[in-house]
Amino acid sequence: MNYTEELWHSTQNIYASILAHPFIQGLTDGSLSRAAFQFYVIQDALYLRHFAQCLSLAAAKAPSDDWLVMFNQHSSAAILGERALHDGFFSEFGLSSSEVWSTPLAPTNLAYTRYLLATAYAQPFHEVLAALLPCYWIYWEVGKELEQRGSPNPLYQRWIDTYASAEFGSNVEQVLSLTNTIALTLSVEQRTAMREHFIATARYEWMFWQMGYSQERWPV
Repeated sequence: MNYTEELWHSTQNIYASILAHPFIQGLTDGSLSRAAFQFYVIQDALYLRHFAQCLSLAAAKAPSDDWLVMFNQHSSAAILGERALHDGFFSEFGLSSSEVWSTPLAPTNLAYTRYLLATAYAQPFHEVLAALLPCYWIYWEVGKELEQRGSPNPLYQRWIDTYASAEFGSNVEQVLSLTNTIALTLSVEQRTAMREHFIATARYEWMFWQMGYSQERWPV
């Protein structure tokens, strides 16, 4: 078993909870409310700005030029590629750019992005890598799973197609390969630290969909 397989095994209960979540189920059976999807998409666009910053910080800490280039390319893709997906949704919703970007981060989104940024700034490269990995990997696995089911809602199908795509999968496979390569050079303690970050951000992924489903607001 390689290291990424060990990581995935450590979050099987979390991933099962993600697949069973009514937000995810609602994408394929069409029961997810348009309001919940709109709320999620806005928050996801806000999240991606911070995620892209973390990818650039990972690039700056990367121990090889190839990995530096890769993470900078992924940072650009997060801003340009996934923003194009979001902009299409915003057009469908009749939302202006100013409406989207003036939206405050929901509590879960703020907590998740601050966790990622704090890790990216303060921790060594291998820990940053582990914290970023669930956002790549879980979305790809969810996309592939939902692609098999399809959706009666064309907006939801567009979302599914993006994350089930070969292009997105290629990026994920690059990061998985890098993770396995890095793990071979690390101590048991360092790999344990990676696993702790991986589990933490996998939990945040579940919380992010829950945030969208409940349209989470600040209570005060």
